[in-house]
Amino acid sequence: MRSVALVGAIGLALAACGGSDDTAPVLDDSPPEATAYAGPVGQGEGALSVLAWPGYAEDGSTDPAVDWVTPFEQATGCQVTVRAFATSAEAVQLFSTGEYDVVSASGDASLRLVYGDRVQPVNTDLVPNYADILPDLKNKPWNTVAGKSYGIPHGRGANLLLYNLATHPTPPTSWADMWEPGSSAAGKISPYNDAIYIADAAVYLMAKRPELGITNPYALDQTQFDAAIALLRQQKPMVAEYWGDVVKQGQGLASGTLSEAQGWQLTANLANTDATTVGTTKPIEGATGWSDTWMIKKDTPHINCAYQWLNHIVSPEANAQVAEYFGEAPANTKSCALTKNPDHCTQYHAQETGFWDNVYYWTTPIEQCIDGRRDVECIGYDEWVRAWTELQNS
Repeated sequence: MRSVALVGAIGLALAACGGSDDTAPVLDDSPPEATAYAGPVGQGEGALSVLAWPGYAEDGSTDPAVDWVTPFEQATGCQVTVRAFATSAEAVQLFSTGEYDVVSASGDASLRLVYGDRVQPVNTDLVPNYADILPDLKNKPWNTVAGKSYGIPHGRGANLLLYNLATHPTPPTSWADMWEPGSSAAGKISPYNDAIYIADAAVYLMAKRPELGITNPYALDQTQFDAAIALLRQQKPMVAEYWGDVVKQGQGLASGTLSEAQGWQLTANLANTDATTVGTTKPIEGATGWSDTWMIKKDTPHINCAYQWLNHIVSPEANAQVAEYFGEAPANTKSCALTKNPDHCTQYHAQETGFWDNVYYWTTPIEQCIDGRRDVECIGYDEWVRAWTELQNS
């Protein structure tokens, strides 16, 4: 866990910086024409360039005891180079240079890569370990377009309500104190510092204002979007800080400087290393979350190494190691039996299907409403970024 803290301080903690400087492609419902590799997967080409979240492709350089890259190299002959990124915006920017063969993309980046013609569909028949991936992570809007899979699901997590235990003798059950004026937490709340946080406002509005008709927090028409922005403006005077560092946020919650926050189970775990001071819950309104996908560059010259990597990184053994080190629920159904902490999957609700029913995974907002509506136009990602930047500067 101490190693994870280091990872958090370097990269994961900076995730909130993303979005505002990204030149996202215009997205619509007509993705580029593309076909998946027919196979078969043959001998590797000898090299593979990996772009990944920190902690997803560890080769022993961060911690000699944490290494699932070297066994892959030894088994395949594919020599791996790894570049870590700190934000989804940075991931899109770096992958668009064409320098990398594979990328671990969160749902707020994956569609930008698909519609930007940067990645290719994946032939899941060539990834044997795909058979053991949780069914409820397959064929989702952030990893499948026009019936084609564009990657292999890797892991998932929920953006939870974190709270200081000393000031909450009774655990909160709602996001209300994060949104409503006059709340006891006013001045001590910590929302996520990214345009995708607009979806969190939409999740709350789904319960608070059902007349708006929001069914998917990433599919907002103009009226729904305006309501979400109005709620964010209402929240802003209550904010102590928009978080961009899991370690700093955890310290604030542990000390009581922060009363409530939107964040990750990982943050609470780090804060509770020496004493239990921070609690977590998924409120009754539901929550946003993330499900990451391994994707392959459209014209990679290392196609065989790429497919071998996808199969390796979601194998029961590697997926268990990544999930435990990073702090998330693994995607492979066989990984839970292999974690060093036997309670890891219980803590992260890895195979509790019901827990995820009202977790809305990050998905790039596009103008074609992904909730199925065709009589209105939804607000695209570039407008989310513009509105968020304007909110932060106001």
